[in-house]
Amino acid sequence: IINAPSAARLRVIGRAGTGVDNVDVEAATRRGILVMNTPAGNSLSAAELTCGMILSLARQIPQAAASMKEGKWDRKKFMGMELQGKTLGILGLGRIGREVAVRMQAFGMKTVGYDPIILPEESAAFGVEQLPLEQIWPLCDFITVHTPLLPSTTGLLNDATFAQCRRGVQVVNCARGGIVDEGALLRALQSGQCGGAALDVFTEEPPKDRALVNHPNVISCPHLGASTREAQSRCGREIAMQLVDLAQGRALVGAVNGQALSSAYAPHTKPWIALASALGTLLHALTGQASGSVQCVTHGSALQKAAGYLTPAVAMGLLKETAAEVNLVNGMLLAEEAGLKVGSYMAPGGQEGLLQLHAQGVPPALAGSVQGSVPVLLELGGAAFQQPVPLAGTLLLCRSKASGAGLLPTGGVCLSRQASSPCPEGLLQHVESWPHPELRDGDASPAAFCLLHFFGAMKVSCSPSLRAACVWCGSMWSSHQPLDPTLWNRVTAKAARLQGFWKDG
Repeated sequence: IINAPSAARLRVIGRAGTGVDNVDVEAATRRGILVMNTPAGNSLSAAELTCGMILSLARQIPQAAASMKEGKWDRKKFMGMELQGKTLGILGLGRIGREVAVRMQAFGMKTVGYDPIILPEESAAFGVEQLPLEQIWPLCDFITVHTPLLPSTTGLLNDATFAQCRRGVQVVNCARGGIVDEGALLRALQSGQCGGAALDVFTEEPPKDRALVNHPNVISCPHLGASTREAQSRCGREIAMQLVDLAQGRALVGAVNGQALSSAYAPHTKPWIALASALGTLLHALTGQASGSVQCVTHGSALQKAAGYLTPAVAMGLLKETAAEVNLVNGMLLAEEAGLKVGSYMAPGGQEGLLQLHAQGVPPALAGSVQGSVPVLLELGGAAFQQPVPLAGTLLLCRSKASGAGLLPTGGVCLSRQASSPCPEGLLQHVESWPHPELRDGDASPAAFCLLHFFGAMKVSCSPSLRAACVWCGSMWSSHQPLDPTLWNRVTAKAARLQGFWKDG
């Protein structure tokens, strides 16, 4: 569906639930389609089902109920255990894991857990002591898993880990099929190493191999974690509100493949994303950089954790002229496929709140910042502008012979709006030191770059005293010919469009 012609206008896929196994996230990302879920919508329902599974394992409630339906009265067969004083191991301490912990502590269970993201101090606040996995296995009477299905969590409970567990350990999986190795679980059940298992999810759903389902010590359900009226209503309402907020530009919650886009809605990060994209566009226009390595260098504490949204924005800017559908969702993926590596690091010291771009093997370096909420260009090729250049509207870079003046004389260039009313000349800046061997005139005298910055549709006429080369399209006009209006239209058509962070967004 994602790649079908009928999906040409598809921009967002909303999943009313947590798992996105039924969405081809990679294909959506390549197309620049945002995938959203509702991670909190079914947390309570999944947590309550897990608690019910633990209770059912402890007292063999489903087996006893099935025995009664068969007309039996077998009290001795269904001897259970109390939960008071037992140890529960919780693997994954996100929303569901912590809800399970709080509820099972009410039964007097000791809760230990593991999560590589949650800090030990944070989990201690809801009563879970974090331990390494190798210490958890032999401690636990019950183990429940609440992690996403990732390469690092697939087969988390396997033959080797079951061998380290306390004999008779009880296992619960209401998260994702595959986290518990089903073959290893069956072998552990058959040997008695595992005393019982409660499974709401399976590697293949519905499971064709019924060996686990039919085992007498296994309780199984047909993936009922979110199957409550409250969870379904909550998830539907949350995904609808998320879509409305996204469309109205208020916030982005639940992004699966567009974390950088999430940052674009924060008032303090939005101008930095615009700056990074603008610098990427400018770097591509100046150097034609379409492959190789580009480094995004940040300075200052304000940008200490900004790499997650600045590098996709730089990639988006670099590819804007070559990839029609590039945005913050697919920028890094398309850059990687194009052979363009966009990295980042934080430089010690330097100016507070400064962003620099360096392209591998290309001398020009760009530096910019945000003043108020306006992205500005501060340096170009090692030379600083006398006044910061706002990165908005249309920019035209020209070259001429170097002069000693700080500003390029304006007598050779006349700027006016397409309308008949005159307007100010705009910002005209001059850069003396551009360390590139090609930027010399025929007489080997140093060449200089000037920058024209103006807003709206403009037309330009050049006197013979000015010789200009438009960086945007790589063309040069003779010093004896004025800039033809039709050619100027092509220049403005190819000029960098520096506004906006998500095309068509």
